Parts: sequence; structure tokens; C-alpha cells
Amino acid sequence: MASQHGHSDAHAHGAHGSLKTYVIGFVLSLILTVLSFGCVMSGAVPQHLVMPGIVVFCVAQLLVQLVFFLHMSAAPGQRDNLSIGVFTLLIIAIVVVGSLWVMHNMNAYMIPSSMQMSSGSIG
Repeated sequence: MASQHGHSDAHAHGAHGSLKTYVIGFVLSLILTVLSFGCVMSGAVPQHLVMPGIVVFCVAQLLVQLVFFLHMSAAPGQRDNLSIGVFTLLIIAIVVVGSLWVMHNMNAYMIPSSMQMSSGSIG
């Protein structure tokens, strides 16, 4: 009896989505996946727009999954989850951008081995 009461409370507070919202989220996820796959495989998209297109579809799919499957929103009961999600994205962005920056600088400032061999510094 207590488990049935707890289950109905969860539905009353909107903790779970309906079948309709899950189906909408699933269909949107499928569409975004097919669009990103088609962006690469069709050849119709210019080469310089493939990567930005994939990134846009990736971010859109992330937002669809956060809203439709994890039920993140700006509702008062979800603000803690939303702030944790934003903080997590900030940390991930710092790590990714920092890693790309370090790799770019390593690539830019390293001397290729062919230049070392031709300069006569070896031996």
C-alpha cells in the first residue's frame, strides 16, 4: 500500500514523463541521429559545413535527451539538477578547451624530426 502511494505521489509531482513525451523524445532523437548521419554520408553538405552541422545536431540531441528522458527543466523542483548540469557542462568545456589548447601549442612549437636531422645538430 505504501509503494502504491509513493508511486502516485511521483506522478502527481511530474517526476515521470508520460508515454507521449517518451515517444516524442525517442522520435526526435532518431531524427537528429539520421540527420547527422546523412550530413556525413550524403555528400550533399559542403565539406566545411559537415563538422559544424554534426556539432549542432549533437547539442540538439543532448538537449532533447535532457528534457524528454531526464526531465530537466527550469521548474522550481528541478533547479538544483539544472544548476548541477550547467556546472558539469562548464567543467567539461574547460577540460576540452584546455586540452585542445595544449595540443595546439604542442603541435605549433614542436620541431619536426626532419628539421633536426637536416640542421646537423645530431652526432
